[in-house]
Amino acid sequence: MESFSPIEHKNIYGPVWRSRFGPFDVVNVASADLIAQVIRQEGRYPIRTELPHWKEYRDMRGQAYGLHVDEGPEWYRMRRALNPKLLKLPEVSRYAPVIHQVVGDLLQRIEKLRLRSGDHATVSDLASELYKFGFEGISSILFETRLGCLQDEIPEDTLKFIAAVGDMLTLSEIVLFLPLWTRKVLPFWKRFVQAWDDLVGVAQRLIDRKVAEIDVQMQAGKPVEGMYLTHLLSSDKLSLREVYISITELLLGGVDTTSNTLSWTLYHLARDPASQDRLYQDVTSVCPGRQQPSSEDLTRMPYLKAVFKETLRMYPVVPGNGRLTLENEVVVDNYLFPKKTQFHLCHYAVSHSESEFPDPECFRPERWLREEVEAYQHHPYSFIPFGVGVRACVGKRVAELEMHSALSRLMQHYEVQPVDGAPTIEPKTRTLLIPSKPINLRFIPRASGGREGVAKSP
Repeated sequence: MESFSPIEHKNIYGPVWRSRFGPFDVVNVASADLIAQVIRQEGRYPIRTELPHWKEYRDMRGQAYGLHVDEGPEWYRMRRALNPKLLKLPEVSRYAPVIHQVVGDLLQRIEKLRLRSGDHATVSDLASELYKFGFEGISSILFETRLGCLQDEIPEDTLKFIAAVGDMLTLSEIVLFLPLWTRKVLPFWKRFVQAWDDLVGVAQRLIDRKVAEIDVQMQAGKPVEGMYLTHLLSSDKLSLREVYISITELLLGGVDTTSNTLSWTLYHLARDPASQDRLYQDVTSVCPGRQQPSSEDLTRMPYLKAVFKETLRMYPVVPGNGRLTLENEVVVDNYLFPKKTQFHLCHYAVSHSESEFPDPECFRPERWLREEVEAYQHHPYSFIPFGVGVRACVGKRVAELEMHSALSRLMQHYEVQPVDGAPTIEPKTRTLLIPSKPINLRFIPRASGGREGVAKSP
């Protein structure tokens, strides 16, 4: 696995070891029990890894700090304002019609791409297509508008936004670890600032447009109706500056979660026909033919949920999480650590531990089914792909809705297969965990349809 070796470090040093990354002096924790010990002592306002370069950029531009930079009561106030419409299932279910439309566009996009290929089946670099899907899905909820990511001709602003997300995530690690004096010599800081400028600039224009629409509605005496952005703007719980940065950060967190997890899921299903067939039966038993699954239907597909749990176990979106202890001393594995200790919680190493998950490198969704739990018991903190507690991922429910909707519909329409001679693909880190090579898969129409069926029933 490229640029990532916590498993090897754990084998050498045990479950706790100290290391230095650029300016950071870090205590690595790589067992479920010890991760639980850290999290249970983190206090009311947990702090993730400090992002001084993000803070510096926001100070430089006079922006609000947002969830990733702010801390303490101010962070908690913002988090409470963002939570209700994203974490409560009845609220998230309201987004289902929008997601169904985006999934329909994804199916049509897949159909076009496979028919354009030489064998009329292969979709090349699937992750990039699913990235566009993830972008369109989350932006449709956050901005309450379609950005055209799945069109043949993607709008210029949307392309700029997509490119800026990738640049910022790539450059963030580089800038963080380089000494300050390199900023005048090397181009990375300037490019990092430009990426953030592009991100915030596009988001601000979209939000300002919504503000203008709300003003027109109010002046006309009409009720203000909408979804997530309308709620934030009309609730008065966040300032406009805080809405700008919060929406941008939520978008950053939502795209890769959906696209990478779906990519890895389809990669493994293509190589495991038995699991894919079981998933197809799971979907069609609830929604026969090509009936569009509702939010309630998706909750009655246990194997669908098991497939995603297994994918997230093998490829957690964030391979490691940070915690900074500011308020208290912390005891971990009978060691006393002082205030301001930076912990690195090695989720990838734990979820690939033989002691927690037998045959950890094998894709086995059945280990998550209720009837198999006795055979596959594991520590509750060995698998926390969305985090835990008040710092858990705010977009978890939306990501699940997007992924479950997309995969169920793809399975209804297609059988996925690897291309001939396809290589094994390992993960690599780009702040997040991503495929190291393009994933190319063959999409074979199911017997009940084909080109006509997909076009008529997206």
